[in-house]
Order: sequence, then C-alpha cells, then structure tokens
Amino acid sequence: MDLTPLQTVLDSLSGIIWGPFLLIPLLVGTGLYLTIRLGGLQFLKLGAGLRLGLLRRKDDGAEGDISQFQALTTALAATVGTGNIVGVATAIGIGGPGALFWMWVTGLVGMASKYTESYLAVRFRTTDEAGEKSGGPQHYLRRGIPGPLGRALALAFAIFTVIACFGIGNMTQGNSIASNVEFSWGVPTWVTGIVLAALTLVVLVGGIKSIGRVTAGFVPVMIVFYVVGGLWILGANVTALPAALAQVFTDAFTGTAAIGGFAGSALIIAVQMGVARGLFSNESGLGSAAIAAAAARTTHPVRQGLVSMTQTFIDTLIVVSITGLTIVVTGVWDDVDEAGEQLSAALMTGEAFSTGLPGDWGHWVVTIGLVLFAYSTILGWSYYGERNVERLFGRRLVMPFRVLFSLVVFVGCTTELSLVWTFSDIANGLMALPNLIGLLILSGLVARETRHYLRHDPRLEASKDEIEAFMADQPGWADWKAGDEIGTSRIDVRRARR
Repeated sequence: MDLTPLQTVLDSLSGIIWGPFLLIPLLVGTGLYLTIRLGGLQFLKLGAGLRLGLLRRKDDGAEGDISQFQALTTALAATVGTGNIVGVATAIGIGGPGALFWMWVTGLVGMASKYTESYLAVRFRTTDEAGEKSGGPQHYLRRGIPGPLGRALALAFAIFTVIACFGIGNMTQGNSIASNVEFSWGVPTWVTGIVLAALTLVVLVGGIKSIGRVTAGFVPVMIVFYVVGGLWILGANVTALPAALAQVFTDAFTGTAAIGGFAGSALIIAVQMGVARGLFSNESGLGSAAIAAAAARTTHPVRQGLVSMTQTFIDTLIVVSITGLTIVVTGVWDDVDEAGEQLSAALMTGEAFSTGLPGDWGHWVVTIGLVLFAYSTILGWSYYGERNVERLFGRRLVMPFRVLFSLVVFVGCTTELSLVWTFSDIANGLMALPNLIGLLILSGLVARETRHYLRHDPRLEASKDEIEAFMADQPGWADWKAGDEIGTSRIDVRRARR
C-alpha cells in the first residue's frame, strides 16, 4: 500500500503547526512573557531549584505519591530520550550549527514555562479514586479557567496526549532501541520487542510509585554516563571549541550556506529546527512534565515548580549541549558518506562520539545511551498517557491502558515508522497549543502566588508549619491542602489574574 500521499499530507500539516506563524512564536513568546512576568525566576532561583531537587529531594510531612526527586527523574525519564541524540543531530543536519543556539533559547525561556505548568499542576491537583494525586493540564485548564473555554482546552489536551503517548512516548522510542540493538549486537527486532514490552509491563503495573523508584535509580546514572563521554570529547578538542561556539552563534543569525553534503539552510530553517527539536527534547510548554510534578510530595506549588524547571536546564543546557557541541566540534555535521550524501541524523551523533573517543568507546556510549534514554522515555510517557486516560474514561481503564501500552512497545520495535515520526511531531504541537493558551490565561495567578510565597520564604527553607502560617489568608489555600475538587473559586481565579 502506497502511503506517500498520506506522508505528504502529514508533512504539510506538520509544517503549518511548526511553521513560523503558529507554534514557534507562541512557544517562544509564551516563554518570554512568563519570564518577564515572573521576574526572571529561572535565572534567580535555579540554584535553589537544584538544591531542592537534587540535594534535599523531599519535603517532610508533605502530601503526594513520590518525592520531589522522583518527580524530577520521572520527568527527565520522559524528556531525555532520542531527541537528545537523534533530534539534536536532525536539527543541526537541517538547520546548521545555528540551530543549537535556538535550542538553547527555547530551553532558557522554556524554564519559565516549565515552572508555570508544574506550579499549576500541583496547585490544581486532585485525589483520584485510588487515593493518588492527579494533576496536569487536563485538570488545571478545566479548574483554573472557568466556563466552556477551560473545559474545551482540557479535553483537547487530554485527547492529544493519549494519542501522542503512543507515538513520541512509545513506538518511536521502541523502534530506536530495536534498530540500534540489531545494528550493534545483531539481536532481531522481535526479540528486543518482547523483552522491552515485558520489562515495561512489569514496571507499569506498580503505577507511579514503581516508575518513580525505577527512574530515580537509573536516570541519573544514564545522564552522567553520557555526559562524561561527551565531556571527554570536548576536552580532547578543547582548542577547536571556541571556533565551534563562534559558528553556533554566528549561524544562528545568518543561516548556513551549502557546504559539502549539507543542503544549506536559511535563517528561518535554523530557528524552526532549533525550536521544534528543542521542544521535542525538553517538552517545555508541552504540559507533559506537569503531570509527573503533580504527584510530588511538596509543601507548596512554588517548591515543585522550581524543582521541575531544573529538568529543562539539565535536558537542554547540559545533555543537548553535549550532543550538539560534539557534533559541531568534530565537524561531522558537514561530513558525507561514500555516496556523497550528508550523514543521516541516526548516524551523526554516533560518528561524532566514535571520532572523539578512542577505539569503539564512542559507538558503545551512544548505543547504550540511546537505549537507556529511549526506555526511560517509554516509562515516563506511559504515566502521562495513563493520567489522561483516567481523566477521559475513569480509573477503570487505567490497567487495560498499561497492558495495551506495553503491547504497543512491541509493535514499535518491529514496524517501519516514518509516518509515526511525522505524526508524533503533529501530536506534540497539538498538545502544546491548548496548554500554552492556558499558561497565558493563568499567568497572573501564578505570578501573584509566587511573589507572595517568595516574599515570605526567599531561601525556600520554611517548614510546613511556617508555610501554613503565611499562606493562611491566600485564596484557595485551604482547598489546595485538602485536595478539593473545586479548588479555587471563580472569583478568586479572576482576582488572581489581575
């Protein structure tokens, strides 16, 4: 069956959604607006967020299902995936080295978006039938924005997330694992599919607590493993690093002319690829990581918001930078294969690491890193899909969803997915649209309550009792503590937006 016409339609739709007139300006513009409204919070409180998430790790006596650290690693599990390896290479291969700069910009302003959506996820979370905390755009869009608009945005987000979780969070990741394992070790894709599906089901049956324990154990290890390999390469090529950085900044505003096998790109292509792949990598503004944040044991939404925004910093400013700079500093972004064609994105990062590391180390670092990154993404996105299935159909379909999700992993491992990759880009964009609109509408509420909290606890060291004291007179605080379904009244929400 010829699927070329369908691929053409999907490519056109993806071009519109990710074009220069829709999602890109909305994504960057929302991040800039929130950065201004929050007073550059991501720059001023980054250290505090890292301390809370990585050192303190939990708030004693707080309600929730998993620790702040586990919520962070679950979100990192979902975001540090193939986008950090293949996605970065794709952006640079098409948009040139300048695309890396725009990925950085997306990450920096995206930290404000990530803070806001995670704040709202905790602020408007509820307690489900199983006694677990449930939150995210599917809840805060409905509860925070009164009337039909809020309900429509929440419903749209939930539907698009369930669809997207089978693409970006399942089949594409499984396919990357299976193809790389087959290429590296000769293991048939169906064998990888069976093993991966079984491992996924074992973890998912235990719910968010099981996912949190697994991701807290291996996500930090996999990131350190990959970053150390990249730093080795950058250290070995330290004399070429200044020129590589200069090229990244120069090409970000001029585009790149055709060189060797590189097809060439204009400025708009560098921006488009950088922003699109940046969102694919760190998911800031997408609303997905907020779902994990809602499960955290935290004494105040500000605390978890700060912890969650560090996820974008770790993903983009550290992991993505390592991939991008190794590709540029080793020069493989402009290399050609035996046929005179530019290296494919799937091979580009591996070639950069193989060039920069001795022996076969580079090949092993990229292969193992990609397998770990992709599998962690499957686990993280399973929870995102699960929570939106619960929002749409109730708790009774959660377990069937977990089984179906695990079975679809096998399908992804054993099927050609060119259409799925394009469809994943579309689903990502459709998820982001209602969430970004909601962030803009609710930005006043977040800014007001954030200022109030930080005015009383600037060092983020207040105890639970101290927080209770200075938050007592705030609208909706009693409802938040109780996990009340009503949350905050419409009058309070309208007043908070001003």
